[in-house]
Amino acid sequence: MTSKELNTRQRQAVETLAGPLLVLAGAGAGKTKTIGHRIINLIRSGVEPSKILAITFTNKAAGEMRNRIFDLLETDKNLNIPISISKIKEEKPFISTFHALGVHIIKENSSLIGLPRHFSIFDRGDSKQAIKKSLESLNIDPKKFEPGAILNTISKEKGNGITHEKYSSNLKGEPQEFYQKIVADTWREYEKILMQEKALDFDDLLLKTAILLKNYPEIRAKYNSVWEHIHIDEYQDTNKVQYDIATMLTGDNKNICVVGDIDQMIYSWRGADLQNILDFEKTYPEAKVILLEENYRSTQTILSAANNVIRKNIMRREKNLFTKNSEGEKIELIISVNEKEEARMIADNARTLIENGTRPREIAVLYRANFQSRVLEEAFLNKNIPYQILGVRFFERKEIKDTLSFIKSALNRESASDMARIVNIPPRGIGKSTILKVIMKQEHALGPSLKIKVSQFLHLLDSIKHIAMTKKPSVLIKYILKETGMEMTYKNGSAEEQEKLENLRELTSVATQYDFLPPEEGVEALLSNSALATDQDELEKNNNAVKLMTVHASKGLEFDGVFISGLEQDLFPHQRIGKDEISQSEAEEERRLFYVALTRARKKIFLSYSQTRTIYGTTKVNIPSEFISDIGDEHITQNSYEKPRGVKSIFIDF
Repeated sequence: MTSKELNTRQRQAVETLAGPLLVLAGAGAGKTKTIGHRIINLIRSGVEPSKILAITFTNKAAGEMRNRIFDLLETDKNLNIPISISKIKEEKPFISTFHALGVHIIKENSSLIGLPRHFSIFDRGDSKQAIKKSLESLNIDPKKFEPGAILNTISKEKGNGITHEKYSSNLKGEPQEFYQKIVADTWREYEKILMQEKALDFDDLLLKTAILLKNYPEIRAKYNSVWEHIHIDEYQDTNKVQYDIATMLTGDNKNICVVGDIDQMIYSWRGADLQNILDFEKTYPEAKVILLEENYRSTQTILSAANNVIRKNIMRREKNLFTKNSEGEKIELIISVNEKEEARMIADNARTLIENGTRPREIAVLYRANFQSRVLEEAFLNKNIPYQILGVRFFERKEIKDTLSFIKSALNRESASDMARIVNIPPRGIGKSTILKVIMKQEHALGPSLKIKVSQFLHLLDSIKHIAMTKKPSVLIKYILKETGMEMTYKNGSAEEQEKLENLRELTSVATQYDFLPPEEGVEALLSNSALATDQDELEKNNNAVKLMTVHASKGLEFDGVFISGLEQDLFPHQRIGKDEISQSEAEEERRLFYVALTRARKKIFLSYSQTRTIYGTTKVNIPSEFISDIGDEHITQNSYEKPRGVKSIFIDF
């Protein structure tokens, strides 16, 4: 199997089954394929499937790895089929994201940290609302101290393994620590809300897992014996607490295989630490290192451009991507007068690609900052080209969150935010003060009419819990839609409400993915995965539309044609407002981000920059991004712009 499907270096990785292994895999070098084959080889060598753990960063990546492994199992003639297959599917490898792994470990040990098994998970919207409430309880104006910014600070600290207690104890009371004191006080109140609602936020899923593994040696020993072989994808994106979890799970046998690409580390702003992968050989001196440089995705022109760009970085391990694919077309440079003209030219070129046979869903338009999407969206609308913007998540829609809150309230009666969300869907005349009394078990203090309303509401939650524990998740969703009255309300409502009903029926379809599990496990998986969904989970395979997204959101994806827009100094590479210059580490991360953008393309790349751009109401004359000249003239052809109607031509000699 492996000798035919793998190249020499991939085969080396697959056949290295013991001890620490670092696989430095360039973009498109088949890292998922390599991990999949390595797991199969472990099983073939006699390792029990359930002893294997593989961790990724997105649900999409975990799903792809899971499917690849089972496809390989189905076709591997060296396994005892069909007996081995049925056993492997029953005792399958544990493949998940870091956060889903955290949910699993915490659920199994929830009582040790004062949580029920069915604890709630706050999404970012829930957390921001709780931070706002915390500020108000401290008589601090949320308009002066933006809840999102405070949440970001707390999130980064948790990612570094810092608890509220440790953060507070590190403050020395200096005047310059005023903002940190606000964060500490707000964090304290935020933790109270989480505790009251028996909830964790995203960062807690990792931090609490690390605390459990560190503080309870018997739990660490348990998982060391459960998983004897650890695989971690995208290792360059791990933060401090993820590094700690990986190290503690690995244990003394040191059977850890990490795969990553230093040149694709683009998440330092959310705590990713490049030193984790750079120092892997210091952590594990006996580690074997394998470099994967052969690319199976892109043309040689695209790879040559990417190599030229990234080699200017200092913080990296030298590698040179190459391919057996064709040389390919040159990269096309689009120069426009302003952002509207840029968007129009991108849409025109996308239309040409589609007319020449490229499917819309195989085209992506990438941008550095979210604000750039507005004019692009207008241009695609005007040209009647189907498009999809990543960022509007299915599980963040109000009607979806309402439905899931019925389940969460039924399973966790102490989740005040969930109960407040759905108590008047449909309207029941139950106010916030009444809900507070219900949560505090003070129903006896209510008047007769309110007692009846509350009793009916709690009876509904009891019935939902019963269905959740005894029926398939899809049956549960249908039950909620009918019994709450949402289905009838939306069915007879406006066009917008009927669209909500379509979304809820889609939720039923999503729930069927968990129907094969025992009822309680199925509903837990539905709730966990919905809470941990990312932008990439919105990429519907049947949605044949051009994708518009930030470069960060494109990580891990690939397309036939890629447009990289807004290639101007201070926009890409990006410089924050108010900063005179960016640091060396920030500059290198911007370069890595551009490298990621280039290597998303299989066949064709368009680069575009606008000579003027209006940002925050001010029109600015731009200098082309340094990244364009880094590529090399031999790889670029220029697409000159047409003179816009009614606009004077501007010529700027750079």
